Amino acid sequence: METGKLRLFISMNRREFLRNISAAGFTFALSPPLLKAAPDKIGSVLPKRALGKTGEAVTILGLGGFHIGWTTEELAQATIEAALEAGVRFFDTAESYGPGTSEERYGTYLTPKYRDEIFLMTKSAGETAALAQAQLEDSLRRLKTDRIDLWQIHALQSPEDVEKRLAAGVLDMALKAREKGLIRHLGFTGHSSPYAHLRMMELAGDTFAACQFPVNPVDAVSQHSFINLVIPEAEKAGYGMLAMKTLADGRFFSEKQVNTKVTWTTQDPIIPNHLSLEDCVYFALSQPVTVLITGAEKPEYLKDKVALIESFQRLTPEDLTRLMNRLRSFAEAGQIEYYKSRDLAG
Repeated sequence: METGKLRLFISMNRREFLRNISAAGFTFALSPPLLKAAPDKIGSVLPKRALGKTGEAVTILGLGGFHIGWTTEELAQATIEAALEAGVRFFDTAESYGPGTSEERYGTYLTPKYRDEIFLMTKSAGETAALAQAQLEDSLRRLKTDRIDLWQIHALQSPEDVEKRLAAGVLDMALKAREKGLIRHLGFTGHSSPYAHLRMMELAGDTFAACQFPVNPVDAVSQHSFINLVIPEAEKAGYGMLAMKTLADGRFFSEKQVNTKVTWTTQDPIIPNHLSLEDCVYFALSQPVTVLITGAEKPEYLKDKVALIESFQRLTPEDLTRLMNRLRSFAEAGQIEYYKSRDLAG
């Protein structure tokens, strides 16, 4: 992404953007094919997709570590075990989740018995080489492992944030750790600004194997859209793309009956019941993403997603457009994506 193009995207008027995409329509990129996975020593394994240019494949559903860090110890253990039993083999966490609690629980209930069967990802928001190095060492200790499959520079805020972290040696530190075998693959994450992702790709794109960002129907019709701005560039770079905030951090529902025992609720709904859980999961997996990372603080919430994965059918362009059209007015009002930087529209 050239710097001039990046500035044009940032400066474009929101209404002008929405008029343009409404008139021109979307060209939807195809999601990667599903790869059937053989059972391992734990049991059956969910379908996989190729992780970008790495040469390996990972399950299309991953367990998010944020919720593992704040739920109870008992529920964290039960959720991890439920994920393994259901065939999930991608596990996400970060040193800041808890902080440290999520990694410690993986180090207690996951890695001692199952390290060789799983793909393990953690992240650091350290803004200097020294801090990121210390956090990597702490992550390895808490996770009880000698290697991280995917280590990500976490929570990029803006293009300027990218430049500061690179200047402070964070990526140089990670490259040295990769040379030592402490890290297998590198990536970066963010939910605040798609322009941070574009700047990282511009400055150091060939270094990375993956990136992580929000993927949901309202993002697709927002002016500052990860789907429309980041995905095309990430595809060119051959990245594995990891989808998060597929429910816009829960703001698509006021109440969702998951099954006969569990009711999923949010305290701050913006679009009560405009979309179903199936709509959101299928929308995300119909994008060119490798993994949908789902937050679950109890087994029931995970099993709900697994059931949808098992019946997944890629949505047609017409289906995708229909879901997006339900949310255009909300996107224009800017009511949902509170996690994006407020100064993007400036």
